[in-house]
Amino acid sequence: MLVTFLGTSSGVPTRSRNVSAVALRVPQRSELWLFDCGEGTQHQFLRSNLRLSQLSRIFITHMHGDHIFGLPGLLASLGLSGNSKGVELYGPEQLEKFLTGAFHNSCSRVGYSLRIHQVKEAAESNKVLYEDDDLLVRCTRLTHRVPAYAYRVDQKPKPGRFNLDLARSLSIPPGPIYAALKRGEQITLDDGRIINGRKFCGPERPGVSIVYCTDTIFSEAAVKLAKGADLLIHEATYSHKEAEMAIQRKHSTSTMAAQTAAEACVGTLVLTHLSPRYVKGNSVTPEDLLNEAKCIFPNTLLAKDFLDIEVKPISGKNRCN
Repeated sequence: MLVTFLGTSSGVPTRSRNVSAVALRVPQRSELWLFDCGEGTQHQFLRSNLRLSQLSRIFITHMHGDHIFGLPGLLASLGLSGNSKGVELYGPEQLEKFLTGAFHNSCSRVGYSLRIHQVKEAAESNKVLYEDDDLLVRCTRLTHRVPAYAYRVDQKPKPGRFNLDLARSLSIPPGPIYAALKRGEQITLDDGRIINGRKFCGPERPGVSIVYCTDTIFSEAAVKLAKGADLLIHEATYSHKEAEMAIQRKHSTSTMAAQTAAEACVGTLVLTHLSPRYVKGNSVTPEDLLNEAKCIFPNTLLAKDFLDIEVKPISGKNRCN
C-alpha cells in the first residue's frame, strides 16, 4: 500500500504545509481512500499524482475545521466531474448534519451514491468498521476536546508463492488448474491423479497495517489499536517543551507520539499535524520535533506534503504481546 500525505499542518495551512489529509492507494485495484479532508484538499489532489475519480472511501477523525472544511467542496467537485462510482464516508455523528447543511445552503448536489456511516458504535464495541476480501478497518475513540477517532487498516495475509517449477515437473497442465492450486484446492487431473494445492504454495505472506491517529493526547486506546502495525501516522502538534500546552489543548507532543509507537511496537512512526509555529528560522523547528521523537523511537520520519511512503511488512510481526 502507498500512503501520500496531502496536508501535514495543524489548525491553519502554511506556505509549505496544508491542513490534514492523507491518501491511501489500495493495492491491486484502482481505488483511493482518504483520511481527513482539510480545506484545500482537492487542490492538493491536483498537485499530486492522485486521481480524485478513484476516491471510494473517506474516513474523518473529528469535526474540527482543519480536518473537514475541505470535504463539501471536494464532494461537490467530484459530483460535477461525473465520473465517481460512489463514496462511502465514515466519521462522527455530527458529520451527516454538517454535510446536509453545507449542501442545502449552497444549493449543491452530488450525482453519485454517497453513504455516511457513524463510527461511534464500532469504536466503543471494538467491532470491525469495514471489511472486504483484502482489507479490514477498525477504529477507536481518542482523547480530544471533541469526539475523535483513530483508524487502523489491515491488509489480510496473501497466499504463499506458487511453486511453478514443481507443477511443471509433475506435468500438470497450466491454465485454470494452476489457479485452483494457488488457492490451495485439491484437484483431480484427467489421468486420475489427485493433487493437493497446499503442497504447491509457500507460507502465507503477511499483509501490511496502517494506523492514522490524530487528534489526541497520549492514549492507551491508541496504543492498543496500533499494536504491531507496520506504519503509525501520529499527530505531533507540539514539542516536548510545550507539554503543558499540549495537555491543556488535548494534543500530542513529539514524545507522546514516540511513546505510543514504542509501546505499540510499530515498524515506523511518521509525525504529522505540526503546529505552524515550528518553521525554519524559529527557535524550534520540525527537525527538533523529529529529533525529540527519535530519542524514544529511532525509526521515526517527519511528514511533509506530497511525501509518499510505500508500506511494507515489518520483521518480527508478532513481537508485541
